[in-house]
Formats: sequence, structure tokens, C-alpha cells
Amino acid sequence: MRIERRTFNKLALAGAATGFAGAATAQAKPFTIGFGMALTGGLAPNGKAALLAMQIAEEDINARGGILGRPVKLVYYDDQSNPSTVPGLYTKLLDVDKVDIVVSGYATNMIAPAMPIVMQKDRTFFSLLGLAVNSEFHYPRYFSMTPTGGPRPKESFAEGFLEVAMEQNPKPQTLALVGADAEFPRNAMEGVRNICKKVGLKLVYDKNYPPNRACGGGHQSRRLLCLFLSARFGRHHPRLERNRLQAQDLRRRHGRPAGHLHQDAARAIVERHRGLRLLAAVGRLRLGRGP
Repeated sequence: MRIERRTFNKLALAGAATGFAGAATAQAKPFTIGFGMALTGGLAPNGKAALLAMQIAEEDINARGGILGRPVKLVYYDDQSNPSTVPGLYTKLLDVDKVDIVVSGYATNMIAPAMPIVMQKDRTFFSLLGLAVNSEFHYPRYFSMTPTGGPRPKESFAEGFLEVAMEQNPKPQTLALVGADAEFPRNAMEGVRNICKKVGLKLVYDKNYPPNRACGGGHQSRRLLCLFLSARFGRHHPRLERNRLQAQDLRRRHGRPAGHLHQDAARAIVERHRGLRLLAAVGRLRLGRGP
């Protein structure tokens, strides 16, 4: 079939115009990633840090041309550290915002209430630091981003701690458990109970308390545990014990003889705070807020 030069030029221009229009459309339509995140309430410090990491990733990906030629856009809402807000947020993300991908907020207590919504829509779900969330749902399109897991996810969170504890001389004989009546503490405590049966530790206290919806229950859990240990065993605040162990570690690493306990503990605190200040400075520079 013979095509005249004028006709060929017209077809070529039309094809090029269509290609440019398609590329422009693809560039104009962002690749949306939706999630809820704790920006207020008790989990807000963790949630804000997680959001900052996602925003850094969004900026880096878009600087490299996006995904499949499309810019990435985060669509997120504040879940207020309250699990009861999560189903509504994910329904809005999927039905109203119609995001391309859904990921979770932070962490187990906020992931679990999103699961039924995501499963109903048959969407792939990426979760952030969820402990054994899928052990009850068995959803094949669930993926967890967490440093713990394996075939026994509930046990994996505590295995290392209890292995170290059982290597002490004399070996511990008893253990106390206190946790909020929420998804994460329940899963973690179930794992601890399973390990206790395996290593022969006796549980002398094992209680849950109603979680404080405003703060997630973490601070209340620590206060209850400290009060229980002080009343039953005459122990001091766990932070003092942590500082003592850090001071001993500093002495071992630097080859120094045992110094004054309080001086070494103070040095451990200063080193920890120096690291936190460095992280904060890096975060401010990354956001362009200056020193």
C-alpha cells in the first residue's frame, strides 16, 4: 500500500501528539498511596516519625521519575491513636479517594481494625510493625514490614530477652506480666506465656487492664509494672537498672575499671541523649528547617 508523503506526515504528527498526550496524562495522574497514621494521641511520636520516613521516600521516588512514570502522592488521615477510627478512614481511602495502594499506620493496634475493610475490598495490604496481625485472619495478600516474625511471630518479640534472662546465674524462676487489653499487648503476652512454658518460668502475675484510648496504654502499663515490682520484690524503677547495665557495658567496651555507679549511669544517659539530638538535627535538615 502506497502512502503519499503529505498523508504520512499527518499520521506521524497525529501519532506523536497522541503519545505526548498519553505521557502527559500519565505524568499528571499521581500514583496514590493511602493510609491512616497516628498524628495525635499517645502514638503520635511514633506516627509522626513514620510519616516523615514516608514523605522522605515520596520525595526521593519522585525525584527519580516516580513509579511507572507517575508521581507518587501520599493520601493520609490522622487516626488519633484510636483503633475505632481506623475502619472509617480506610473505607474513605478506598471508596472515596480511590487510592491505588493502601498501607497501614503505626502499628499492631491500628493495623488489626483495618484488616476486615482491606479484605472485603480484596486489596493487597502492607503493614508497618504489626505483631502477628495476620495470625487470625490468614489473608494471603497481607505483607508485614517488621524486624520480627518467622514461623512463631508472637514468640519472636520476646525470645531474645528471655534467652538472655535464662543464661543468668542464678536463673530466674518467676515472671510478672502486665499489659493493656489491646491487640499488640495480647499477642506479645501470649508469646511470652508460650516461652515460659518451654523454659520453665512460673508466671506469678498475669493481668490485662482496659487500654486508655487517649494514650494507647503504654505509660499506664509501665507505671503498673513498676508499682507491682516495687511492692512485691522491693525493686527500684526499671530505668535505674537499665542505666546500671549500660554503665557496665561502657566499662567493658572501654576497658576501664569500675567507676562510680552514678557517674557511669549519667554518662550512659548523656550518650543516649546525644544520639537523639543528632537524629533530631538530621530530621530538621532533611525538612529544610535549618539547625
